[in-house]
Amino acid sequence: MDTEDIEIALLIEAIRLKYGYDFRQYANASLYRRIQKCLEDSGLRNISDMVPRIVHDREFFKTFLNSLSVNVTEMFRNPASFRLMREQLVPHLETLPFLKIWSVGVSTGEEVYSLAILLMEEGLYDKSLIYATDFNDTVLETARKGIYSAEDIKKSTKNYQESGGKTSFSKYYHADYNSVILNGSLKENIVFANHNIVTDSVFGEMNLILCRNVLIYFNKELQERVFNLFDASLGSRGFLCLGSKESLQFSSFADSYDIVDGRQKIYQKSS
Repeated sequence: MDTEDIEIALLIEAIRLKYGYDFRQYANASLYRRIQKCLEDSGLRNISDMVPRIVHDREFFKTFLNSLSVNVTEMFRNPASFRLMREQLVPHLETLPFLKIWSVGVSTGEEVYSLAILLMEEGLYDKSLIYATDFNDTVLETARKGIYSAEDIKKSTKNYQESGGKTSFSKYYHADYNSVILNGSLKENIVFANHNIVTDSVFGEMNLILCRNVLIYFNKELQERVFNLFDASLGSRGFLCLGSKESLQFSSFADSYDIVDGRQKIYQKSS
């Protein structure tokens, strides 16, 4: 093990012991890039210098945590996946008396609000409770506010239309100078909460779990642990939606799920 690998191991262990965040099984290349970026931005000489700074300066740790949190998202990202939810998941979900849904790694909230819009249009929102979680409090606060850049609205509108949207997307927001503010009604059945799928416990009896483009940053062992968490959190015949580069195929849970759509990585728990 070279010096830099030792420094990273010490940094990760210090974070785990001090704050309870466990990054030991994150994919090495991605973790290394983000640590290096934080090092450059901080002006510190080397990774070893980050350890005492992180341990003694909580604000610096928050900055570091933000650099590790992947916050690439947009409204109705991957429209084909949302269209498939409308066409194949909704007919099953509408037969249930009440829906519990978990949106994992919500970042700044665009995905969970997209889901709320879909549920409203399909007549399911009033009987739904959506848990929107992330381990980063900073992005969760942005998600709670539901205020986004007006520059992104053209892309969001296009995604919404391609996802099978049933009305004008402008119905769900109002513009305020350079920002777009989502309607408060979209938040009524959403519970935003800090939750770390690496270290925290089960969310029980969900009918639908969305975790898209999170697991690609984990190694295989950690992915397996998270799949176990999801399996324990899904109720009978519940659905699991993953990102386009993620899959249950080579996990120990592959035989426990039916493939709803292999391309969009949507699965249903076997009976």
